[in-house]
Amino acid sequence: MSLIVTLYICAIVSFQNIDKCFDGTPVLSDITFQVKEGETLCLIGPSGSGKSTILKLINGLLKPDSGKVEVFGKNVATSDDVELRRKIGFVLQQPALFPHYTVKQNIEIVPKLLGWNDDKCAARTLELLDLMGLNSGGMEERYPSQLSGGQQQRIGIARALAADPKLILFDEPFSALDPITRTDLQDEVLRLKKKLRKTTVFVTHDIREAFKLGDVVVILDEGRIIQMGAPEEIKANPSSAFVERFIDRDNE
Repeated sequence: MSLIVTLYICAIVSFQNIDKCFDGTPVLSDITFQVKEGETLCLIGPSGSGKSTILKLINGLLKPDSGKVEVFGKNVATSDDVELRRKIGFVLQQPALFPHYTVKQNIEIVPKLLGWNDDKCAARTLELLDLMGLNSGGMEERYPSQLSGGQQQRIGIARALAADPKLILFDEPFSALDPITRTDLQDEVLRLKKKLRKTTVFVTHDIREAFKLGDVVVILDEGRIIQMGAPEEIKANPSSAFVERFIDRDNE
């Protein structure tokens, strides 16, 4: 019993037998997993397999029909949604930067909402631009339209890190980028992972990306977990023909 309790305490995200339906159609069925502190969990599966639904359950945009979602040890169903989301960084497929805000203003959004003063916000912005390799040429005063796609996504990551959250959610953040930029940003995420040790849930449709970034990979199909484990475990012992087809993509 003590071992079970210890595991739950160490988990930043915990899904316990989650079911979710939309208009009577099951979207998630009996989903159970944990994400431990400092761990990166990658969710992968076909369109409609439930990946983005899981992210929405983590940040309180959706509530489960049955089972329990816990984030930071608290039941999401009874938590304050706004307070919860301000503790979580979110990186989207499209960076969704406010076009009439400068880079600095975009990065400062959540810290401002949390009541940080101007000096603290400015210092944090410069720190993050330096961290992301964007600390030259007056970057903080540029507008999104003046940035490349890769630069915009780096600013999106900086914005997600701005208030120093313990948990970061990535929803297919690199799928719209060219292969070279995508590889560069994957390497950037790995570098940040080693440096910052943030707990991360990363949604992707690219098995190479999942195996490259994830400590744990969860393969979904039709709302169910088909296999879960470390990348090398899954490669060595695929649980089904479905998983084998996913792994084959890594060798194409």
